[in-house]
Amino acid sequence: MIQKLRTRFVEKVWGVSRLPPLFGHSFQKPIGEVWFEPTRDLDQLLAKYIFASERLSVQAHPTNEQARALGLGNTGKSECWVITHAEPGARIAAGFREKISAEHMQAAALDGSIIDLLDWHEVYPGDAFYIPGGTVHAIGGGVSLIEVQQNNDITFRLFDYGRPRELHLDRGVEIADTAPYPSSLRSRIDGDAGQLVDGPHFDLFYWRCSGEAPFPGLADHPALFIPFSGTVAIGKEDLAVGECAVVHGPRSDMLHGDALLLIAQPRR
Repeated sequence: MIQKLRTRFVEKVWGVSRLPPLFGHSFQKPIGEVWFEPTRDLDQLLAKYIFASERLSVQAHPTNEQARALGLGNTGKSECWVITHAEPGARIAAGFREKISAEHMQAAALDGSIIDLLDWHEVYPGDAFYIPGGTVHAIGGGVSLIEVQQNNDITFRLFDYGRPRELHLDRGVEIADTAPYPSSLRSRIDGDAGQLVDGPHFDLFYWRCSGEAPFPGLADHPALFIPFSGTVAIGKEDLAVGECAVVHGPRSDMLHGDALLLIAQPRR
């Protein structure tokens, strides 16, 4: 069984004035995110597109344990970015260039020099970055991506380039990992199949339904299917780029077409 998810368009000051035509909408204010509304039977994960014309804030999200300690519920926010478009020289920040103290990070967030302490990675379509809770990060301008995340939006902004939005410096410093970003958490779509995230909260695979690679070994519960390119027929439904669906009992013999799919499934 397949259930396509409804979309929600989210305005952001750093968004774009025009979305790709596949979304079929025009807006007077900049749209930064397109959310796929979760269903009750798969509410642990949220998938979205992010379109950044400018740099996003420098921020961090708590882990599950940190969220509980702060009285913010049982779930933190770990996420994965899969780059869909990048202008020449576009970058994202993940982690620091070298280990720093919490006091140094707080002072740098106050004077803006934190952007020079971060490790900025040049990105290309197909690159993937797993961002565990606690990782200090920022998305640069000229980047579009698909994000798969724990379904929680707790965000602590550390620096926002002077925009008139609330900062959360004390809590951000409290939960932030001030170390470099582990290279093992960066990967790339390469070939017809592979795994981008093998984490404590969710798995994220890519698989080309017209290729010869084996279908990912999924657990016996629903998964999110997000076309990275092409169109796939799942049963009697077509699923194309710009769409996302919950698929129950997914099997390779259900899938037909020439599509590269991102397949996300929560850990239970």
